[in-house]
Amino acid sequence: MNKTVLITGATSGIGLACARKFAENGDKLILTGRDADKLKEISDELTAKGTQVRTLKFDVRNRVVAEEMLQELPAEWKNIDVLVNNAGLALGLEPEYEGDLDDWETMIDTNIMGLLTMTRLVVPGMVKRNSGHIINIGSVAGDAAYKGGNVYCATKAAVKALSDGLRIDVADTAIRVTNLKPGLVETNFSNIRFHGDTDRAATVYQGITPLTGDDIADVAVYASNAPAHVQIAEVLILATHQASGSVIVRK
Repeated sequence: MNKTVLITGATSGIGLACARKFAENGDKLILTGRDADKLKEISDELTAKGTQVRTLKFDVRNRVVAEEMLQELPAEWKNIDVLVNNAGLALGLEPEYEGDLDDWETMIDTNIMGLLTMTRLVVPGMVKRNSGHIINIGSVAGDAAYKGGNVYCATKAAVKALSDGLRIDVADTAIRVTNLKPGLVETNFSNIRFHGDTDRAATVYQGITPLTGDDIADVAVYASNAPAHVQIAEVLILATHQASGSVIVRK
């Protein structure tokens, strides 16, 4: 059965890969992001292939606009079957005692409060229908801190705790909760972390074949398509020569 899938941060990286993979799966998509041009570009691409797409331009940090956008969805789009809480970012690698307060605020508001906002807006409908699936994009960084990761690692640890807590809260329903925890994925993630320093970002992936957004999207679609009695609660996805958030063998 085709599902209605809402993906936050759908204009690049893992979010964009998820949009394409769920489209290939035959699902209809609600794509959110901050860039109207990129939203239109991906919508046009997928629509041309026969996918039903609606785009919503907003920042998950703005809960007022997020709520307005979801309330304005046509009736046939309101019953969201899968929520992919993908929007998130890392900023900086400074020691905690030298960190940028604005960077911290952006990470916390996006990675934690943005996820909570979307969960609060979408999941009550799932509970009412006794059906649905929340897929949170966490990180290996949520398992243990690494040098310079401090606040980012803390936000991804929060994603794990919030995923676990939500799974407990909906255990008496047919709703499933999945926390995907990628390791080194080559997207624009590092470029954003280093505030557009492309050369520095490129060094993150040197000497190792990193994961791609498609690798993570494959797991998301797999979890979504699992039989109704199967809940893929948590998946850690690492590159072959990565053992943890801080152990990477480069050749």
